[in-house]
Amino acid sequence: MHCPFCRHGDTKVSDSRATEDGSAIRRRRACPMCERKFTTVEQIVLTVVKRSGVVEAFSRDKVIRGVSKACKGRPVTPAQLASLAQRVEESLRASGFAEIPSEKIGVAILGPLEELDAVAYLRFASVYKNYDSVDDFQREIDTLRLSVSQQPPQGSQVLVGALSQEPLIS
Repeated sequence: MHCPFCRHGDTKVSDSRATEDGSAIRRRRACPMCERKFTTVEQIVLTVVKRSGVVEAFSRDKVIRGVSKACKGRPVTPAQLASLAQRVEESLRASGFAEIPSEKIGVAILGPLEELDAVAYLRFASVYKNYDSVDDFQREIDTLRLSVSQQPPQGSQVLVGALSQEPLIS
């Protein structure tokens, strides 16, 4: 890498660390020519290919904005939304592809969102899966009930109650 100060073509890495969220590597570098130090950040750029063919950079903020609409009025904190967006990004990076079709982002959101809040999941899925009838909703609710009854997430009394027609007793 070239030194940004003197443009010398060979710099030395003195320290490498992952960023807090693990999405990038921060490297401390030194130039042997001018002896100045600087930091670089390396990150794989994820791009999203939309249905129209337009390509844009992946944005965690856009994931948070989309999911927060489905979570409106639900007991979901901004920290939980940020964690969900990080999980989605990690899952997309783990796929090994730099270009991700937009449909895959929706799929990557559905799993963590179902774990977080079943009602928000249903709201998001209804838009993502383009429900156009009450039967579509009913099928999804039946699937959610089955999923919840087989493996209830920790601290999910509110979620189970939201999907169950029986009152919860604490």
